[in-house]
Amino acid sequence: MTVRPSDPPIAISLGDPAGIGPEVIAKCWDNRSAFNLPPFVVIGDPRCVAAVWDGPIEIVTNPREADAAFDLGLPLIQLAAAKADVPGHPSVAGAHCSLDALELAVGLARSGSAAAVVTGPVTKEQLYAIGFQHPGQTEFVAERCGVSPGNVVMMLAGPSLRTVPVTTHLQLAGVPRALTSALIESRGRATLRGLQRNFGLAQPRLAVSGLNPHAGEGGTLGREEVEIIEPAIAALAAEGWLVTGPHPADTMFHARSRANYDAALCMYHDQALIPVKALHFEEAVNVTLGLPIVRTAPDHGTAFDIAGQDRADPRPMAAAIRMALECASMRLETA
Repeated sequence: MTVRPSDPPIAISLGDPAGIGPEVIAKCWDNRSAFNLPPFVVIGDPRCVAAVWDGPIEIVTNPREADAAFDLGLPLIQLAAAKADVPGHPSVAGAHCSLDALELAVGLARSGSAAAVVTGPVTKEQLYAIGFQHPGQTEFVAERCGVSPGNVVMMLAGPSLRTVPVTTHLQLAGVPRALTSALIESRGRATLRGLQRNFGLAQPRLAVSGLNPHAGEGGTLGREEVEIIEPAIAALAAEGWLVTGPHPADTMFHARSRANYDAALCMYHDQALIPVKALHFEEAVNVTLGLPIVRTAPDHGTAFDIAGQDRADPRPMAAAIRMALECASMRLETA
């Protein structure tokens, strides 16, 4: 991975100070050469890093200082909370700090001072307690970038599979009611454009899953494929996109099938996430498509139950940092 001296660093928001974010980010710096990581700057409270790691921390005030500081210690822009969180014990003060870090990271990326944003894991319960009005970090980032949340999509990307769920955090019974041709078209279009912009695919190929077993068996096992999914596929194809489906979800993800597409558009959360996590549990990265900036995140939560115990695996965070740089570099090459 080549990084030019003039390139700004990746900005990483620390996430909830009581979670595993501080530990995995510090471990990424410790293993920066082995993980092949570019310079990055962390935003958050240095006390929560020191609570779980005894390595050197370099306080910086400007992301551009991160490159010179990177071999000396973990570059960190300091945002002090009212009190230091104890690992495994989230607090309202920590939630304020994590939100401030996220806002600053997005602002740095929008201004060009950071090449991309990687977001550490947060707990929605604590954010809601301080008045957070968004379903998650993705919607917050979209708003700060002036993009409607409906125009961004969550892609889970691993070395051999990329998937996008059309619907995300819905109970399974609500999925058929939520599906519309317009929604599938919108998610598909954002995915295809994201594959062009973030991954450099001039003619991306999208495979669309069915909702029902065997993709509905021509309507005998459900009408969603015939009435909702097929019209959306036809509309995207009419725009010139390479789109196929609806495919039975149980035959979409073996190696020969994966060779025929660049991303799979799936109808609901687990249909998209289970195959990626089965294939690439430590390497899957959450990439937000449809933003004017690059934003990635490791595909794990705060893991309060193991915070502060030196048990957290840094590989997902390392994968998120590498993919953030790859996407940012691709945008520069294709701009």
